[in-house]
Amino acid sequence: MPKLTKRIVDALQHDPERDVFVWDTEVRGFGVRVKPSGTKTFLIQYRNAERRTRRFVIGQFGVLTVELARDLAKKKLASVVDGGDPSAERRAAREGMTVAEVCDWYLEEAEAGRLLGRNRRPIKASSVAGDRSRIEQHIKPLIGTRVVSRLRLADIERLQADIAAGKTARSHRPGRGGQTSGGAGVAARAISTLRSLLNHARRLGLIEQSPANGVRIIASEKLKRRLSAGEIRHLGKIMMQIEHEGEHPTGLAAIRAMLLTGFRRMEVLGMRREWIEPEGNCVAFPDTKSGPQLRAVGDAAIAHLLSQGQRSPSPFVFPADWGEGHFIGVVRVLDRVCLRAGLNNVTPHTLRHTFASIAASLGFSELTISGLLGHAPRGVTQRYVHLDTALVIAADQVAAEIARLLEGGEVATVREMKLLRSKTLARVPV
Repeated sequence: MPKLTKRIVDALQHDPERDVFVWDTEVRGFGVRVKPSGTKTFLIQYRNAERRTRRFVIGQFGVLTVELARDLAKKKLASVVDGGDPSAERRAAREGMTVAEVCDWYLEEAEAGRLLGRNRRPIKASSVAGDRSRIEQHIKPLIGTRVVSRLRLADIERLQADIAAGKTARSHRPGRGGQTSGGAGVAARAISTLRSLLNHARRLGLIEQSPANGVRIIASEKLKRRLSAGEIRHLGKIMMQIEHEGEHPTGLAAIRAMLLTGFRRMEVLGMRREWIEPEGNCVAFPDTKSGPQLRAVGDAAIAHLLSQGQRSPSPFVFPADWGEGHFIGVVRVLDRVCLRAGLNNVTPHTLRHTFASIAASLGFSELTISGLLGHAPRGVTQRYVHLDTALVIAADQVAAEIARLLEGGEVATVREMKLLRSKTLARVPV
């Protein structure tokens, strides 16, 4: 048996039929377990005061280094010499842990980057912030004092129903973001957060089992609001009017950018100049909800992005009015624009839906639209040799159509859309 090192643990292969154990030669009782799924976990094996063999999970490889896991193993094994039983102590602790305590553990671990989420990368700070909000506003007030081991599936589904019914709804302060609401969507997100954190706690041995296993998350009504071509024209007209009247130019420019690109709000606001690649008609995001991405953008969008903040030393395309950060007030500007325009229920995500809607009206496929929005399924680039070119052409046509509408152009007829679409297809190399 070797001394465990990162190279050795990296090279360990899983057995699809059983767990594989490899023990360290330096610290007796310290080892790594490779599950049939391929997950590698550090653990110790020892005999308690009753001479019964016990195993105690220290943590997951990748979250813990071999050296840190070995140090933790030494401490736990030292407690065994003093008569301790780490496995029994953990079992006793987890049987009495409340929901609030497990939630606090999850937030601490996630904020420190010790929990892996999507794509086996540390959970994003923005995701943790959303989880914290749902925990503090919905989960803790209703079941925070309950002991996790005594919860049942029915309790979780009752929690979901209570949140949907508005039991945790309250007003904090006037204005956007000042209210805690109920509804199916809020309840679904809260239960998703709870299920996720309980699964993390179970996987790492903090609790015996998750009471949320098998929960049926309520179907939330999808946001379907999008601007019609006529509404885009009207919005463009109002934006030009209120810009002359002194409305925030950066906020208006950010709204236009969201419409022309279909990007998410924070993708636009957090965009840096160095990410824009005019020659390739794309923006190179180092990190998004789906990881690093090259996102196709049209000529109209590129020109608009390059024209922003040219006198500012800020690295951001949409810089803040003061300080070194980026602009953050686009929601308030959008609210004022839509109030003036008489448009209801318009959010930054509505602009993203609008981009997709215009792309669909021009005849582009769902696959292409998914690629433009940045959530194309894996394997797309392997299936379509000319996908990159097709995406750039599609982004260019969609941005051009939206720019034309914003500037007051007439709504294209079905015949004009078909003609535009045929010209687009003719430009795709075969």
